[in-house]
Amino acid sequence: MAPITARGNKIMTTHTPKLSLGPILYYWDRETLFDFYEKVAETDIDIVYLGETVCSKRRIMRDKDWLEIAIKLKNSGKEVVLSTLTLIEANSELGKLKSICKNEEYTIEANDMAAVNLLSGKQTFVTGPAINIYNARTLNMLSKQGLRRWVFPVELSRETLTDILEQRPDNVETEVFVYGRLPLAFSARCFTARYHNLQKDDCQLRCIEDPDGLLMSTREEDPFLVINGIQTQSAKSCNLIADLDDMKKMGVDILRISPQSKDTIDIINIYHDCLHGKKPIHEASSELEALSPTSTCNGYWHGGAGMESVNQHLNEKSVE
Repeated sequence: MAPITARGNKIMTTHTPKLSLGPILYYWDRETLFDFYEKVAETDIDIVYLGETVCSKRRIMRDKDWLEIAIKLKNSGKEVVLSTLTLIEANSELGKLKSICKNEEYTIEANDMAAVNLLSGKQTFVTGPAINIYNARTLNMLSKQGLRRWVFPVELSRETLTDILEQRPDNVETEVFVYGRLPLAFSARCFTARYHNLQKDDCQLRCIEDPDGLLMSTREEDPFLVINGIQTQSAKSCNLIADLDDMKKMGVDILRISPQSKDTIDIINIYHDCLHGKKPIHEASSELEALSPTSTCNGYWHGGAGMESVNQHLNEKSVE
């Protein structure tokens, strides 16, 4: 029997969360994408998010391509969710959003409030990490509009999530971003185009040359941020592997891994093995550190600066 814990005034059983694979945040070529999801289909991942969430100019994949991948993943036993664009700037993007939201075969991840508005009262939906759900009141309001799952904003802390979960509606699942470069901000400007001295409207899709974004460093040559088109990310990869037991007790339902160009399948396997007691946490932590493009961090989760790495075993903070 699963252990029993308390959340506020609610009694709940400690359970093993599911694993999800978030949408690819970078611009990869079509062949790479199909090959990647062929491998994903063979993993123990439970939920896969598909679609372009960063830039509408990244059109190498058509709707029929994403749906072809969705069918293969669904046939392999995965739950498929279609993700929407995070920043809507043009009528053409709004039209595309409306088309996605009309799909009733798959659940939609709304990454913009326009999507929430289109889906509200019509079908259940998921909100991505860019939707600012900072308290239980917002969560309860959205649940009445059809919210079935929310992704906890990456900049908030464990304590904030604990407070929200005390008043969370019973029919809403909680998903936490546990691995990958953190999506921090979006802008109307394209930083990648500017880096290449190009206009945004004539960017030549140069972001396809950087499968994990462009790394920015400080004058001391320390990794600082990553630019990915109009998106700004953390240079370090968030890694909450050491907090798995804590999240189980809190009642977190789903753990999200964000894809990177290399070793994503290995990362999925490491998290799966830890969740099911097949690999010790300290060993997994070392392996994940080695697989990250730069290094790892967990500061936001522990209420500090995002780039911090909190050593739980020594109960101290260190900035790498």
